[in-house]
Amino acid sequence: MEAGKAAMKSGDLNNQNTSLQRAQKIVLHLMATLDLEKGGIVAANLMSLYSYVLDQLVQANVHDQPDKIDLAIQTFSQLRSGWSQLDERQKQNRGELIAA
Repeated sequence: MEAGKAAMKSGDLNNQNTSLQRAQKIVLHLMATLDLEKGGIVAANLMSLYSYVLDQLVQANVHDQPDKIDLAIQTFSQLRSGWSQLDERQKQNRGELIAA
């Protein structure tokens, strides 16, 4: 996404398109790996987030709008932060169980 944004700012349409299409393929892969049956509400919410990011990337590429790339990056950054916090909590909980 950052590479696509940089290419967009420099007017390099070929690299812009290549980079943003690569990012779109990654998001599509994430969407394809979701198990909506077993994943319940978490999978459904992730699907919504991934759909939003995919739309932002497509719109950014078609209309040369770097702000849409920023929104996609921000969404994934917040998602990553949430997963990191969850991981830390689980590590703490495991540590407390072992100590008990």
